[in-house]
Amino acid sequence: MKNHPIILASDHAGYKLKEEIKAFLATKGYKTDDMGAHAFVEDDDYPYFMTQAALRIAQDSSGFAKAIIFGKSGQGEAMVANRFPGVRAAVYYGGSHDILKLSREHNNANILSIGAGFVTEEEAKVAIVQWLDTPFSHEEKHQRRIEEMDSIE
Repeated sequence: MKNHPIILASDHAGYKLKEEIKAFLATKGYKTDDMGAHAFVEDDDYPYFMTQAALRIAQDSSGFAKAIIFGKSGQGEAMVANRFPGVRAAVYYGGSHDILKLSREHNNANILSIGAGFVTEEEAKVAIVQWLDTPFSHEEKHQRRIEEMDSIE
């Protein structure tokens, strides 16, 4: 929903793409909250920035909050984010867009982790629009599985 800001976060490897996507989302009418990095620092560490984004999603009670995080592969960034209750981060680093659709329809992913080292700016834009525009299916089996995931301590 465009009423809720899209949370953004990146490390140095995803910084340039995050900044490009932030401007792109603004042209689409989305507000964003940038958790950092706020400048390119070649030796920064991603866990801090990803934690800030994941906490915002984990603390959201509306169920509408979404985040997009960026790193070289997107893998480590998603691993950090998925440590928090209620966070369901899916990784995208190019290729089929089916994974984007399924991450939303079946898993109600609330974070998209982009492998900035593997996608172009245009590929990322198309992927992000599709991810944001794909609703959760609300099918009973998918809802049940999400509840099971969220109950794991």
